[in-house]
Order: sequence, then C-alpha cells, then structure tokens
Amino acid sequence: MPETKLYGTVLVRAKEIMDFIAQSETNPTLKEISQGIEMTSSTVLKILTTLDILGFVTRTGDGKSYRLGMELFRYGQRVAEDFDIRDVARGPLSKLRDQTSETINLGVIAHHQVTLVEKYESPQSVNLKSHIGGSMHLYSSSMGKAMLATLDDNAFANYLEQVKPLQQIAPNTITSATALKQDLAQIRQRGYSIDNEENEPDVYCIGFALVKANHLYGAFSITTPKYRMSPERQATFIDLAKTAQARIVQSL
Repeated sequence: MPETKLYGTVLVRAKEIMDFIAQSETNPTLKEISQGIEMTSSTVLKILTTLDILGFVTRTGDGKSYRLGMELFRYGQRVAEDFDIRDVARGPLSKLRDQTSETINLGVIAHHQVTLVEKYESPQSVNLKSHIGGSMHLYSSSMGKAMLATLDDNAFANYLEQVKPLQQIAPNTITSATALKQDLAQIRQRGYSIDNEENEPDVYCIGFALVKANHLYGAFSITTPKYRMSPERQATFIDLAKTAQARIVQSL
C-alpha cells in the first residue's frame, strides 16, 4: 500500500511542537522545544507565534516558556460532545431531579464559560435566569467552579489571564484570584462545589464535575432557591448527587 503523502508540512510541525509541550513535565523554553524536536529555533518561533495568536499555546508569565492554550479546551469539549453527554446523563439526572424535587442543570466548558446543555426542571421551580444554550461564568457558578477545580495550575493560570478582572455578578461572587484558588482547593478536597448567591441572588447551587481518564466531560448542579436549602437537605442532596455522578462516569 503506497504511503499517504501529507499536505501542509507546517501543520505537521505545529503538531510536533504541541505534542512536545504536552509531554513535557515543565513548561519548555524555545530552546528546549527546538532541541527536543530537532527543528531550528527560527522555525519553531514562527510556528509558536502563530499558535499563540490562535490560542493553541500561550507564553508563561516570564515570557520565556510555553504551555498549551485554553483554545484546545474548546476542541476537546467538542470531542466530548460527540459522545453526547446529555444521553449518558439523562437517566441519572432525571432521577436526581425526582429525588430532590429541585432543578438539575448540565453544562460544558465553552469559550471560558459554562454553556448549559440540558435542564431538568423542578416540579416546584421558581423563575431562574438559566436557560439551555445560555452561558455563565466559570468562577461564579457551581458547575463552573467544579470544572475549574479539575484544571492543573498552568491551565488555571491561563484561564485567569483570559477573564481578569473577576467581576461582581451577585452578592457573594468571588472577585479575588487568591480567594478563588482557596475555594477550588476546598472543592477538590470535598468533591463538590457550592454557589451561595455567587451567580444569582437568592439562588443556591451544588456542583459536581464529570471526569473520566483525566478527561473533563462537563458538570451538573442541583439548583434551588436559598430559602429551601437547609444543612439536612444539603447533606442528602450531596449523597444523592454523588451516586448520580458515579453512574454517569461509569457509563462514559
């Protein structure tokens, strides 16, 4: 069988560069990339500059090394959507809605925000501003923070660069990068996020990320008016949500 001739040599070289960055334990410098893939520094720099403009790579704070860019999350999320997370999550999240009698939202990352892809309305629903196809900030929503907590330090730093300054959205929105980092550390420790009037006044949400084999597929949340949330209900909701989360992840 004849060997397939590749079209677009620069695309092949760009992939080699991104592969090298992805496989490096630390953010590599121009010199390290050039030596690692045996390509001249001038050629590597030209390709890196283009990739940087496109958002596929980004310079670190000191400007001397490179890491993969957040734009790759959009493509990665599209791949995840091809699995149709909605089909996989429909059964467990419908059951969770029935068990809690509260609204369940399902979202994915797109353009540094959460895009709502499915909503299971509560039988006692109140007028919430979220709607399918709508978006909200990662840093102010429970789904968003649950997903941010799965990012490594480099990806999170790049996210902050893209969205700073953090704007006040609701009474308790976190607007400090330091406070947000502390909140994400707590989320990783306990396994879920909380939005206590951070994205919308009088609304309380508990968020859970959907991750398998280090791939982030999305997140879901239990959303309720704050007056209906008590410590006892929250504890019950968390147990039920963790069961739904495990069922979805197992099916991915």
